[in-house]
Amino acid sequence: MAKTTTAKSATPTKTSTRATTRKTKQKKIFVLDTSVILFSHDSVLNFDEHDVAIPITVLEELDNFKKGNDTKNFEAREFIRLIDSLSTEEMLVKWIPLNGKTKGKFKVIQGKPDDPNRDAEKVFADKKADHKILNAALKLEEEMKGYKVTLVTKDINLRLKAKSLHMNAEDYETGKIKHVSELYTGKAEVTRVGSEVVDALYDSSIHGIEYQDVMQEKPIDNQYFILKHGKKSGLAYYYPEEQTIARVEKRPVYGITARNAEQTFAIHALMSPHIKLVSMQGVAGTGKTLLALASALEQRRNFKQVFLARPIVPLSNKDIGYLPGDIKSKLNPYMEPLWDNLKFIKNQYKETDKEFKQITEMVEKEKLMISPLAYIRGRSLSNIFFIVDEAQNLTPHEVKTIITRAGDNTKIVFTGDIYQIDTPYLDSQSNGLSYLIDRVQNNPLYAHITLEKGERSELANLANDLL
Repeated sequence: MAKTTTAKSATPTKTSTRATTRKTKQKKIFVLDTSVILFSHDSVLNFDEHDVAIPITVLEELDNFKKGNDTKNFEAREFIRLIDSLSTEEMLVKWIPLNGKTKGKFKVIQGKPDDPNRDAEKVFADKKADHKILNAALKLEEEMKGYKVTLVTKDINLRLKAKSLHMNAEDYETGKIKHVSELYTGKAEVTRVGSEVVDALYDSSIHGIEYQDVMQEKPIDNQYFILKHGKKSGLAYYYPEEQTIARVEKRPVYGITARNAEQTFAIHALMSPHIKLVSMQGVAGTGKTLLALASALEQRRNFKQVFLARPIVPLSNKDIGYLPGDIKSKLNPYMEPLWDNLKFIKNQYKETDKEFKQITEMVEKEKLMISPLAYIRGRSLSNIFFIVDEAQNLTPHEVKTIITRAGDNTKIVFTGDIYQIDTPYLDSQSNGLSYLIDRVQNNPLYAHITLEKGERSELANLANDLL
């Protein structure tokens, strides 16, 4: 009886193991939507050993995007070149190998499902491009019975439509942050430190405190701290070059004075020569752009130019061509918030003050330039203090492209609010600012600070807190 029982219990276990193995090794095909390509042109190479299909409608849509200076135009052109280097005359018939031995294959697909109840153009009563893409994916699913076919799109509505037709659909996950609530803030509060530690911060003869005297674990490079002992407190940061905790002193920059500890930390990062890359995240009114611009003006002699740029996000999803006037008139509404910050700094001085005149002179001589981000593409960023405003509206690839343009003696600052995104295919997890904060932390060239306290006005704080 014992042998019989053992034999019976062993059989299901082996069967279960084989079933699990088969499930794990199930072949997959991912169908990419246009939004994924415009997000990242090399997305087709990011599906490991699985196959990738491109609906012919996607290629037609990309053809309309290939002209222009915007990032989406660049992504469209790069993808077309990539596919051209891989394609053959039979790419509509056969699966073509992708680059690398570990990659799968790709194919251009078209058609519609045989089942009329799953025909997206009939179900949704519209022959729009999204429905043609969905139909091509449904047709492929019918043909490839042994594969799990999944539509990958950053368009939430298209994902919902796909699921309503019982098709697998998901977002493009590469570069997406898993837990935004746990995103690095750049600062921490350390309580119950020794009284001698706080005293040492204010001792001018002591240039740094061993971090082991303050905390057990090694801090993140350029991380900021509020050290407390009872009523005593001090602002400090971890200096990676010397591996010490050093004091952060409050200092005004071009007439602007920090109003809280976070702003003090931000100014320190912006003014520190050894920090070449800074990011600031926070809601409206926390002073991100103002602090960055004031710090840049304070260091104007250290750089050849100061660039202040922001991505253009068309209003109501309409291109700027819909706006009246010449190109300058079209762009003014997008650049006005940046000019407002510059005017605020100028208003700290009288018109007869040299600081007021210096700002006017810098603008006239183009030492200080406020420009759309698209106009910066292709430029060499050497000896420049470069501020990128509204960075949450950039893709991770766009952020990488900007940073890789940095030359000698260049400092780049990204500012934005990851919860206020104006582009349809980005969110708090997938935008370039979140990606930067998550990936670059703990590098000696980088510092980040999250600004939480609004300083614009009581009314602005009311809106941020309650609305």
